[in-house]
Amino acid sequence: MSHDFQLPVLNGPVGSLDAYIYQVNQIPMLSAEEEQEYARSFREEDDVEGARLLVLAHLRYVVRVARGYLGYGLPLNDLIQEGNVGLMKAVKRFDPNMGVRLVSFAVHWIKAEIHEFVLHNWRIVKVATTKAQRKLFFNMRQMKKRLGWFTKEEVDAVANDLGVSHEDVLVMEQRLNAMDASYDASDSDDDEQSYKTSPARYLQDFTTDPARIYEQENSGSQSREKLHLAFDRLDERSQDILQQRWLLDDKAVTLHALAEKYGVSAERVRQLEKNAMMKLRKYMEEVA
Repeated sequence: MSHDFQLPVLNGPVGSLDAYIYQVNQIPMLSAEEEQEYARSFREEDDVEGARLLVLAHLRYVVRVARGYLGYGLPLNDLIQEGNVGLMKAVKRFDPNMGVRLVSFAVHWIKAEIHEFVLHNWRIVKVATTKAQRKLFFNMRQMKKRLGWFTKEEVDAVANDLGVSHEDVLVMEQRLNAMDASYDASDSDDDEQSYKTSPARYLQDFTTDPARIYEQENSGSQSREKLHLAFDRLDERSQDILQQRWLLDDKAVTLHALAEKYGVSAERVRQLEKNAMMKLRKYMEEVA
């Protein structure tokens, strides 16, 4: 049984937020009996019309709750929209046999959706991720009595009231007072310095830049070509030693094995290997 339904579109011109708020406040409130009837109809018979009427009658409460979050600098219409999502989730889960009115049940879902929206949009860098941090985030903004930093007594009071540690309070205060950095360079007099310190310079991802990919591939191809040309200039024994020691797919041949092959000491093979590497680097520089 599907309980999917869309937020109803109100009749009449809704050209502004004020017009929307005016219209939702004109929608009649439901009596307890009507609320029970529509809730049972939706829950037992999948009556989407009953759910629609429940949502419509409670849109005014979403506006009321959303207004309480204007202090975070986010648009009221966005807050209302998120709160409406919470209201619809509440209507889907509301059990008329619980003995409570829908508004009492729905307010928790409305706030939960608005909280998620605030936490994801108030700052680019998330200030709260755990349950304890979220509790601190929303309570500390209301408990701050003045601008500036908490005193030790205020930290103690917040920690005791919210049941968290002093360290948690201090960390959250730092996050709340931190300023977001501009991604692009600021319009300062020192344009060069501004460019060097802007995140736009050092946070760019060049891994998919076609020009850089071509440059890297071309550079790698040229390096391999130089290596082959320089390698061909080495004597046969030096080539074999480097081949056996560095260019095998499997485990490299030991110095003692090569010493036995060429009838010299392992130390002599090590010297030949070192000389061959020095010549290889020299020849590659000459090719360049």
